[in-house]
Amino acid sequence: MPQPTDADAAPLVPGTVATHTGCLLLKLGQVVFRISDERLSSLGLRVRHYSVLQALADNGSMSQLDLGAYLRIDAATMVSTLDTLEKAGYARRVRDPQDRRRYVVELADPGRTVVASANELLAEVDDLAFAELARAEREELHTSLRKLADGQALPRAFDEVRGG
Repeated sequence: MPQPTDADAAPLVPGTVATHTGCLLLKLGQVVFRISDERLSSLGLRVRHYSVLQALADNGSMSQLDLGAYLRIDAATMVSTLDTLEKAGYARRVRDPQDRRRYVVELADPGRTVVASANELLAEVDDLAFAELARAEREELHTSLRKLADGQALPRAFDEVRGG
């Protein structure tokens, strides 16, 4: 059977499924996630590693518990993610001087460097993923998605279904 060319490739979300905005967003998100993970792998990172490093770059040191809550990452995934980042020298966990039972996560200098490189790669992924949109359409999409992400309804519903 011949392989389809770009011109006759099947749509990512076919038929009636594509009438549901959530289904479209889910599939497109999965595709962009896979591409992002693949591109970040050149830096030895995955999307979840980038998210942690960028959160630390944006907010400064955070307790491991607060970092997990901020990013909505479960405790087990946070531990394995931080283990990987520590092993790579990008972040470090130190005892909280205010509460010796807690760990504070700090961004190491190599972490600052790699997160800057990751941002460049992710900008390239955005350019690829949204190439078919005019600049104004891309900005409108981003604004709409930020409105949903920054709102209350969707985060609240997510926390309910994950038991948080």
